[in-house]
Amino acid sequence: MTTAGVTRARATATTAVGNLPYLIGSLVVGLLLFYLIGFDEGATSLFGHTMVVHEFVHDARHFLGFPCH
Repeated sequence: MTTAGVTRARATATTAVGNLPYLIGSLVVGLLLFYLIGFDEGATSLFGHTMVVHEFVHDARHFLGFPCH
C-alpha cells in the first residue's frame, strides 16, 4: 500500500481567547433553549400571551422533568 493517497489529520493548537466566541455562542443558545423548554409559559412568555411555544415543547418539558400542569 502506498502512502500517496493517504492523508492524515493534523492537530492544531487553539487558544482560549480564540474559542471564546464559540463558548459564548453555545452558552447563549443553550440558555435560550433551556428557557423556551423549561420556563416559557403563557403569562411569562417572551412572545406575548400565547401558549404556542409551551405546547410545541410540551413533551420535552415532561421528558426533562419540568412540571407544567
